[in-house]
Amino acid sequence: MTQSSGTIRKMKTSLVDGIAQYTLPLGDHDVFMNDLIGKEVNLTWNKKIFDIYDGEQIKKSYGQGYSYKNLITLARCDTCIVKPELCHIDKGTCREPEWGQENCMIPHYIYLSLTSGVKVGITRHTQVPTRWIDQGAVKAILVAQVDDRKTSGLVEVEIAKEMADKTNWRNMLKGVYEDQDLELLREQIYDSYGDLLDDMGAEEIEEDAIEISYPIESIPEKISSMSFDKTEVIEGKLTGIKGQYLIFEKGVINMRKHQGYDITLNV
Repeated sequence: MTQSSGTIRKMKTSLVDGIAQYTLPLGDHDVFMNDLIGKEVNLTWNKKIFDIYDGEQIKKSYGQGYSYKNLITLARCDTCIVKPELCHIDKGTCREPEWGQENCMIPHYIYLSLTSGVKVGITRHTQVPTRWIDQGAVKAILVAQVDDRKTSGLVEVEIAKEMADKTNWRNMLKGVYEDQDLELLREQIYDSYGDLLDDMGAEEIEEDAIEISYPIESIPEKISSMSFDKTEVIEGKLTGIKGQYLIFEKGVINMRKHQGYDITLNV
């Protein structure tokens, strides 16, 4: 039996030969999760949670890994992270101006991804293809590049009026979707939103769509969400990984939601 303990972060991802690769940061260890598919895995919460920003022990986690104090003071926890069109660094009111310059005032992409359906989204240029793997996308394509986060959000909001920007996580895990030609949809966006893209100084991107496969042996017929807040032990045969979910025979757990939880992993 192999045992590792420590505080977890969201799984690191990469794409190798079209297949998503997952590594779980666990304290000082990095556990390559693809190798655990098909094995009996035990995850035990040690009843401790640590803020992922400053390491302070906390009773409850907010915003996927933060203390309440940091939730209301850090720029990375502000409303504009979820709604980038509300970015206010240009008004001089950013909670962390230096962080904002480094993370918001840099090139961002507008993209299309196919998860449970086609969605429009935005991401920093450094987060491709990580962003798509975290979503559980099976296909994705870049649409345009703009100079900063707020601009990408303004474009996204307009396109989302005609195209969803949400994912049904259960259908995503089950692989339930209608295949779509993302190249064709991108051309339709260029035709319909060409003036908007020009006004926003967007650079159109002609790269091909990418396809992503996930390490999955099987998925439970009924998908139940599991959480350390409900049970201290989550165990069973690990049958797959998709998005930020570990898939077991009896349910799934969102590892990103549990960032900062101190756990022990036994295999």
